[in-house]
Amino acid sequence: MNQQHTVTPQVLEAFGFPGDSPLQRVQGGHINDTYAVEVSEGRFVLQRINRFVFPSPENIMENIASVTEFLRKKIQSRGGDPLRETLHICKTVDGQSFVRDEAGEYWRCMTFIPDATAHETATGVEMLREAGFAFGNFQSMLSDYPAETLHEIIPKFHDTPDRFRQLSEAVEKDLSGRKKDARPEVDFAFAREEKCGLLMDLLRDGKLPLRVTHNDTKMSNVLIDDITGKAVCVIDLDTVMPGLTAFDFGDSIRAGAATAAEDETDLSKVHFDLERFEAYAKGFLSAAGDALTETELDTLPDGAILMTYEVGIRFLADFLNGDVYFRTAYPTHNLDRARNQFKLVEEMEEKREDMGRIISDCRK
Repeated sequence: MNQQHTVTPQVLEAFGFPGDSPLQRVQGGHINDTYAVEVSEGRFVLQRINRFVFPSPENIMENIASVTEFLRKKIQSRGGDPLRETLHICKTVDGQSFVRDEAGEYWRCMTFIPDATAHETATGVEMLREAGFAFGNFQSMLSDYPAETLHEIIPKFHDTPDRFRQLSEAVEKDLSGRKKDARPEVDFAFAREEKCGLLMDLLRDGKLPLRVTHNDTKMSNVLIDDITGKAVCVIDLDTVMPGLTAFDFGDSIRAGAATAAEDETDLSKVHFDLERFEAYAKGFLSAAGDALTETELDTLPDGAILMTYEVGIRFLADFLNGDVYFRTAYPTHNLDRARNQFKLVEEMEEKREDMGRIISDCRK
């Protein structure tokens, strides 16, 4: 469980704030503890990095500091506002990007970006297009960043064959005794074993380039301007690390182009929406298209299928292991999630040609 931790005077003073500065708990997010602090210099965000989820906070902060500094220079060269268009990490009075408190917890500080909101879900296709533009612009600006120099925060995070291996072990061990309740889902997953290595094989063969990827491209990780409705900034950079463009694109589509929440149990409500796919793709490619190779562009639809499949087999493996990773609200929660994702996979496979046509049209 993520236990809430309190900001101590030591943490505040480390960032040059008075030790008794007023704090406001910021709701939202399931991993880190977040607080807003108002001082004479302005409004800031203090955040504790969850060491249980991220055991190497130093590596996270090194990645974020390097990437945001790179983005800041790119934004400045374009005549933009780096304090609004990328996260700004505040240094401690000792010049560090984080501080450890008396309990050994890691805290960081960022400037607050005003008049912009993170939305849990897109209110329409226009907002989805803006989210696509934001993550596409993120890819474009970082296309010449040496991705291999970043720390791998979560090893093999989107290595789909390795995720399949974990599922295979869960099926074999059947620790929870639930395999009998998930036969159709296990069969569905195993029927796609040969396809699950497509992207990783292309990477290994040098046909896909290693990129700087965000790895958590959900709607709530884009700030949208409250007045213009335009994308302002990509946030939550904890999982920035080397990866494939198709990972980021595909994970956005998995959630953004679905017509229901990922734990909707009425599968008649769960569909893959091509209109939403097209809206996101148009935004993404309008910003990132020129930075991507032909093979990257051709495999974007496969990224959508594989990221959805990957999340589905993770839910299924956790169900078979006794719900040890994902938080659940009832005994079959993870199984319902897996069924939901597999329904989307099935529809994406049926519409793979349509997805490819849309990507091709967006490139013209």
